[in-house]
Amino acid sequence: MDKTTAAGPAGTALDVWCELQCPDCHRAQPDLSALRERYGDALEIRLRHFPLEKHKYAYAAAQAYEEAYAQGRADAYAEAVLGRTGELGERGEELLLEVARELGLDAEEFETALIDGRHLLAVDADQAEGKAIGVTGTPTYVIGGERLDGGKGQEGLRERVEEIADRLLGR
Repeated sequence: MDKTTAAGPAGTALDVWCELQCPDCHRAQPDLSALRERYGDALEIRLRHFPLEKHKYAYAAAQAYEEAYAQGRADAYAEAVLGRTGELGERGEELLLEVARELGLDAEEFETALIDGRHLLAVDADQAEGKAIGVTGTPTYVIGGERLDGGKGQEGLRERVEEIADRLLGR
């Protein structure tokens, strides 16, 4: 998932309001992979932060994602952390740093970023925007001005995203 703001060639983007400690966001990964495969660069998939209070390390994980983005490995980092949501709940920042090391990222820089708060504004801005458009849980998808709530289950969501994307892309 990318953080850039310019959408694909047709200007079509899918914003995925997500948090990296969310089991539902983990379950959404196969659908997002299928969408990437189907649309390639025509559909830009952007991770947007919406850390939930019920998940103790979601806010730190969002900041760590931003550091992974700064180091050029955001997608791999998100996928790795989402694959270990239960472990994140138990180990917290220790796991976030471990994943950074496993991916060959500068874990010391991750630790410093979590301490100095350099990514707080990006996380807070995403969360504020999410609240402003009615996001209440994760994952929530926004495409073509339509909001789709994936927190109640993934059933049928990929198909709905595909319908909207096909219409927007003229397919």
